Amino acid sequence: MTTPQPTPSGATPARPSRTQRITHELKDYFAISAYLAVLFCAMAAYTMLLARQFDDVSPLNFTFALINALVIGKVILLGEMLHLGRRAETLPLYQSALIKALLFGILIFLFHLIEEFIKRLIHHEPTGTVLERLDLEQLAARSIIILIALVPLFAFRELSRVLGESRLHALFTQHPG
Repeated sequence: MTTPQPTPSGATPARPSRTQRITHELKDYFAISAYLAVLFCAMAAYTMLLARQFDDVSPLNFTFALINALVIGKVILLGEMLHLGRRAETLPLYQSALIKALLFGILIFLFHLIEEFIKRLIHHEPTGTVLERLDLEQLAARSIIILIALVPLFAFRELSRVLGESRLHALFTQHPG
């Protein structure tokens, strides 16, 4: 969430109302989740093509991709609420974006391990088997892809933080000049 920017007169605007904060958080959540949904659906399609399963395309693959995007979107917002990477905001923009992508990538990885641990508990399996049963090659590949996908996401978010949402929006939607 961006901090209030001083107005041209130099005064800092009043703190946003609860409704405004919730609306802003929901917009952030859906923007992050939409970005991740496109990525995860593309990964699901690519995986099906690689496995030559495109004759038997299951909509569940895309459903799981969308659910993953929503969950990871929420994890990112929780990390931001906990001020993860806030110290990096004093660094140049590219460093801040890279550090945040790395930190949030680690956070997402940790949530994945917790999710696997909880699955073992639900299915009454030994909890110590979480690390043994992970497909490390697949986990490494997905982690690298997610980390790479987080770089432009956080570059965009950092740019929004520095420029302000309205100015960034204007840069993307209005004609130059």
